Amino acid sequence: MSCLPSRLYAIADPAQTGGRPLASVIDAMLAGGVTVLQLRVKDRPADEFLRLALAARERTSRQGCLFIVNDRVDIALAARADGVHLGQEDLPLEAARPLVGDKLIGVSTHSPEQAEEAERGGADYVGFGPMFPTRTKETGYASRGLSMLESVRRRVRIPIVAIGGVTADNAAQTWNRGADAAAMISHLTRGEDVTARVRQILDP
Repeated sequence: MSCLPSRLYAIADPAQTGGRPLASVIDAMLAGGVTVLQLRVKDRPADEFLRLALAARERTSRQGCLFIVNDRVDIALAARADGVHLGQEDLPLEAARPLVGDKLIGVSTHSPEQAEEAERGGADYVGFGPMFPTRTKETGYASRGLSMLESVRRRVRIPIVAIGGVTADNAAQTWNRGADAAAMISHLTRGEDVTARVRQILDP
């Protein structure tokens, strides 16, 4: 059984809200039916990251939404998040697992080999990408594409979250080629009506 409750993996980032308060964007995502939300905060002091995480935790708890913190194990623990998502240059999986116990750990991967390594190390799911060209985050990797996603699907049994350039127009391609969920950041917040965008993706 997948540890991810939805095929949409929403990511909230204070740098990707179109000038709106992060809390209002999260509320709009939740109103649309988001049931798994990651908080991604870059280039902010730890105390501000924690403040945002605590507010997000309160909101997601009220809605029964799974809450994941990006990068920071300490923030995830302090905010009582359901899990943490680690990049290739973050705290190693083997060091994070004893700290978080049975909380979820996701790992960003960019090749079938990295995905296999994450599964062997005890990751609960992997993020895989960038799937398509994206300007949201500079990963240093070229687009991986659907064929490589299929290769990852053949080689790991844990859930896969496709990330990078995924939109309402191409999300179904990732689901059909092996992804359990599709991660979206700016695509959810680019328009005026975040709630309607989420509903469009969940119920096309």
